[in-house]
Amino acid sequence: MSKKNKTQLSRRKFLGTGLLGAAGIGVIPQIGIARPNPRLSPLRLGFIGLGRQNNGLMNSFITLPDIEVVAGCDVYDVKRERFKRKADEHYKSHGKTVKVDVYENYHDLLARKDIDAVVIATPDHWHALMAIDACKVNKDIYLEKPLTFTIKEGQELVKAVRANNIVLATGCMQRSYANFQHAVTMVQKGRIGKISKVYACSGGPPKPFDLPKEEIPSGLNWDMWLGPLNADIHYNHELNPPISLNPPENEKMWGAWRWYKETGGGLTTDWGAHMFDIAQWGIGMDRNGPIEIIPAGYQDTNFLTFKYANGVVVTEQPFDEKESRGCKFFGEDGWIEVTRSSYNASDPSLYPVLADEKDMSGGGGRAHHIDFIESVRRRKDPIAPVEIGHSTCVTCTLGNIAYELMRPVKWDPINEKFVNDAEAEQHMHRSYRPGYRL
Repeated sequence: MSKKNKTQLSRRKFLGTGLLGAAGIGVIPQIGIARPNPRLSPLRLGFIGLGRQNNGLMNSFITLPDIEVVAGCDVYDVKRERFKRKADEHYKSHGKTVKVDVYENYHDLLARKDIDAVVIATPDHWHALMAIDACKVNKDIYLEKPLTFTIKEGQELVKAVRANNIVLATGCMQRSYANFQHAVTMVQKGRIGKISKVYACSGGPPKPFDLPKEEIPSGLNWDMWLGPLNADIHYNHELNPPISLNPPENEKMWGAWRWYKETGGGLTTDWGAHMFDIAQWGIGMDRNGPIEIIPAGYQDTNFLTFKYANGVVVTEQPFDEKESRGCKFFGEDGWIEVTRSSYNASDPSLYPVLADEKDMSGGGGRAHHIDFIESVRRRKDPIAPVEIGHSTCVTCTLGNIAYELMRPVKWDPINEKFVNDAEAEQHMHRSYRPGYRL
C-alpha cells in the first residue's frame, strides 16, 4: 500500500486497533474514553500556576465530563482574576452553577478537603515542593514537565507518590500522540531491526541569568514566586509575563525562567523532557537511563551524547535542515523520524494510518488529560507515571550537569548515583532559601 493511500484510512481505525495492539505487546497502555456517568460524583480540580501553560490545560480539563474546576492559585492577582473569570464564564454559558475560588498561597488550596486532584503548571523550581505537599494531603496530581528541578527532588517525589498511593501523571503529552505511539510501536516490535542510535533534537543548555532589574508590578508577590530559589534573582517581566484584563490580552511569550541556569534548565529540559522521553521510551529505557553523558564541545564531541547499557547512543542532534523538534530512530533494517507534525520512515509499511497528514497528534493533548482522569477514577498508573517522568527528567538534568562540568559523567541509573564522581554528586540538588526544605 502506498504512503498516500495509507494516510487516507481513518484515524479511528488507527486509534482503535493500533493502540490496542500495542498494549498487547506491553508497549503502550490503552487510552480509554471518558464518558459522563451520573452515578459518579464529579472530580473536583484545583489549578496551581495560572500562566500561559495553564490556559491550554484548563481549556481541556474544564470540558471533560464529570469534571469541576473549583479553584486556582497564583502569586499574581491579575492571573487569578483571569482564571476565575474564564471558569465562571464557562459554567454560566453551560448553565451550571460551580463556585470557583482563587488563592495566592497554594497551601490554602491544598487545605480544601473537597478538591480531589491538582494540576500544577508553575515554574520548575516549585514543582517538587508543591507536588510533595499535595501527596501529603492525598491529592492526585497532573504535574507539568520537567518533573522536578533537581535529581534529589525527583527521588523524594517518587517516594511521596508511592507512600501515599497517589496517581501522578507527568505532562509529557507526546506519549498520547498517535504518531509518537506508532513510532515507538514500530521500534519496539523490531520493525526496523536492532536500534543503534537515536537523534533527539531539543536544543541547548541554559545560560547565566542576565535580565535587567525592573520594578515589581502591583499585585505580584515576587518573594512567593521565588520560593525556594537560593539565588539573587530580581524581577523582570520576561520571567512572569504580564497580561491584561481590559482589554483582554494574554501572555505574548513563554516565561523566560526556562532559559537561565539559576531558574530553569534551558532547552535541555524544556524540549528535552519531550524528546529524550520519546527516545528512551522507544529503546526501552524509560524506567532506566543512560550510563554515560558527554557534553557537546568536549574534545571531538559535537552533540550532547547519552550512552545506554544496551548499546544505543542518543544524541541531541538535528535530523533535518529545519532542526525540527523530534526523534529519528536508526535501526539495522531502516529508520523512522517523528515530530508533532510529521512522520517519515524508510519503508511505506512503517507509516501510521491517519485520516489527515496534517493532524499527527490523533487528539494527543486531550487524550493525555483523559488518561489522567481515567487513571484517577480507576486508581491505576497513567501513561506517564511518576517513575517515567522522573527518569526522563534525570536524563535531562544529567545533560545539564555534564555541560556545567564540561566533561563526561558516568551514571548508575539503577541506584541513581554518579559513579566515583564526588564533584558531580554535588549537583544532585540545589540548596534552598532559608525557610524552605525538601
